[in-house]
Amino acid sequence: MGEPRIRVSALLRWKGRLLLCRHEKPGKEYWLLPGGGVNPGESIVDALDRELAEELGLHDSVPVEGPIGICESIAPVQEPGAKHVIHIIFAGDLSERSLESVTSVDAAVRGHRLFALDELDAIQLHPPIQRFLGRWEPGDPMVYLGPLWAR
Repeated sequence: MGEPRIRVSALLRWKGRLLLCRHEKPGKEYWLLPGGGVNPGESIVDALDRELAEELGLHDSVPVEGPIGICESIAPVQEPGAKHVIHIIFAGDLSERSLESVTSVDAAVRGHRLFALDELDAIQLHPPIQRFLGRWEPGDPMVYLGPLWAR
């Protein structure tokens, strides 16, 4: 297993719903909070701004709270190429914006969708933090969610 990778993401709400990005691997579809990896020498906030521009086309800075949560995705099998990702989660509200222009230049993103909180249990979410997303409220303390793995 290589060095842990740091991934920043944002719980972005729009009028009570949550914006997620769709990804695909052969034979399966899964959803992620918008975000991505932190480059060497880049702050986590700068990385989040860059990733939101790449994955959503949000080129002006989105006001965020946080970090609101941290969790880890650690592959259960320790083999070469096995992943260890540290997820640092922020939160923002997009309710005052139009989402008509949401678009991605990131080849890994296959689409976007707004989900009601009660729809989250029906989707494959990486990492599997549906319960946290459904319960989090602005102003809540930051929480460590532990090591989580979604197949």
